[in-house]
Amino acid sequence: MVDKNPDVNPDPNLLTYNSPEVAGYYAALKYLTPCERLLFDEYLHSGIAILDLGVGGGRTTPHLSAIAGRYVGVDYATEMIAACRQKFPRLEFEVGSAADLSNFSSSSFDAVVMAFNGMDYVIPDEERFRALQEIQRVLRPRGVLIFSSHNPRSIWVRASWNPKQVHEIAESIVRSDSAVFPAILWLLTASRRMLAGFQAVAHSLTRAARRLPTQAFWRGEGYWFDPAHGGLKTHGAVPDMVIRDAASGGFHCLRIQGDDYPRASHPYVTDWYYYVFSKSGATGEK
Repeated sequence: MVDKNPDVNPDPNLLTYNSPEVAGYYAALKYLTPCERLLFDEYLHSGIAILDLGVGGGRTTPHLSAIAGRYVGVDYATEMIAACRQKFPRLEFEVGSAADLSNFSSSSFDAVVMAFNGMDYVIPDEERFRALQEIQRVLRPRGVLIFSSHNPRSIWVRASWNPKQVHEIAESIVRSDSAVFPAILWLLTASRRMLAGFQAVAHSLTRAARRLPTQAFWRGEGYWFDPAHGGLKTHGAVPDMVIRDAASGGFHCLRIQGDDYPRASHPYVTDWYYYVFSKSGATGEK
């Protein structure tokens, strides 16, 4: 259940997520990442009961509700749930905390999804451990938990740019069937690649300056300040520690996938990892 007195809520991020501007931002998102599509397609099947925790503005709702026989979205921010109910009036949404799923009976869901690093904003630590216990309780035997978590050692930013956009710019300068078009395209492409490289270096230096001084980077687990949306207290952990904590909550790791899929993940590059867990003992695990 959500804390009825926001003045004593220990989560410093709740006011941010409850702002209409931030809720509106998340409500406007309408995509799944390639990594999410991969894992949802492989581990979720038609007709199952899905609990979408930290549903935010309903980014994952169209895809997951289309799969599910029963779909429930939960978020502790009332503004987020209001946005979801407005967008999807026929679906079930509740205001509540991942650490208290007492509104749901034990073994009532086949899958729990907590996308977009929602687990990292269940704070303090005690609440996050309680959330794992609650998720384990509401999952049925053979049920799966899919969630993502920040990598605190991600300090290098890959250079990225849009070749299609460069091609369109070249076409705006000269016709594509012109003899000089290949030269114009090459020049623009080389320039954009160079700019992307400089931008990646600048972003990497900024991220390194923010994370290298933290215990989270050196210990592989902890908190740091994320400037997104005016500032968020953010938790992250390297895969070994995520697996350790999930095991203490009664889970067995089935898969780890970098959010940068289909690119290969790297411990100092991958922003966050997705994890797929099952209830320990549900399929013969120890």
